[in-house]
Amino acid sequence: MAGSRAMVLAAAGRPLRLEHHAVPEPGAGEIIVKVSACGVCRTDLHVVDGELTEPRLPIVPGHEVVGRVAALGSEVDRFAPGERVGVPWLGWTCGDCLYCRSGRENLCPDARFTGYQIDGGYADHVRVDQRYAFPIHGDYTDIEAAPLLCAGLIGYRALRKAGEAARLGLYGFGAAAHIVAQVAAWQGRALYAFTRPGDTAAQDFARSLGAVWAGPSDASPPEPLDAAILFAPVGALVPAALRAVRPAGRVVCAGIHMSDIPSFPYDILWMEREIVSVANLTRADGEEFLALAPKVPVRTTVEPWPLEKANEALSALRDGRVHGAAVLKTA
Repeated sequence: MAGSRAMVLAAAGRPLRLEHHAVPEPGAGEIIVKVSACGVCRTDLHVVDGELTEPRLPIVPGHEVVGRVAALGSEVDRFAPGERVGVPWLGWTCGDCLYCRSGRENLCPDARFTGYQIDGGYADHVRVDQRYAFPIHGDYTDIEAAPLLCAGLIGYRALRKAGEAARLGLYGFGAAAHIVAQVAAWQGRALYAFTRPGDTAAQDFARSLGAVWAGPSDASPPEPLDAAILFAPVGALVPAALRAVRPAGRVVCAGIHMSDIPSFPYDILWMEREIVSVANLTRADGEEFLALAPKVPVRTTVEPWPLEKANEALSALRDGRVHGAAVLKTA
């Protein structure tokens, strides 16, 4: 194989730089994936901007990776050369702690994450533990499939945390929400979309995906919600969502990072309302969602960018200029 390009973060707050590396060699139980597409996720922004404070530096970001198996290490028994695979945020867990042994490996205290402690998919090639890669089902192109690997997976876990909510609010209508909206509508839920004030394009987008109501995040829905999911990393939306849900309603915080939640009166939490968070994903989440997505079918709206334009793609996401999901393409 020829050499491999990678967009590398050397220090928080600095632009990524394009570097040329040797193609990595697989170790025991590892595969080398030739990357064709990698989604640009808000978590990548949190890493690049230094809001997530424990990266292994230098690091290659990216954890919504789609490509084909290019090389196998010894003891690989799950994949064959040329097979299409997806690589998610969760990259390794210990397998021995209380959480791993109880089906909650997403909470493993020693977990390592793709694009954070393990080099990720802003590159031509990535080395992956075979246990933490998934087959990609359905007729998705590689670019269309990439957002399923985090926006889809974390969104799906958040949807499950919302329980049986018939009236569901989504705060922040970006990559994750536009996927979750399709699954929730397919399940027969009524969707209420909350966007940045003035973002009528996002509101129209939400309606096109089945929302029965769409409006600004500082507005009240026309009827009380059973649950709300916060994809926007804005702590001030937590009290707003609590006011929007009915007694015994639930507010799900789906991001890995959020600005501070301001103080709020107890009465909006009273009546057995709940606030819960979503952390990472399990491999079971991945297998379940990636099998479900083609059945809905989930269709992703993507904006492709060349690999070397990763900094521009991150800036567009930071500024709210991405419609659906941004995806880097290597070919």
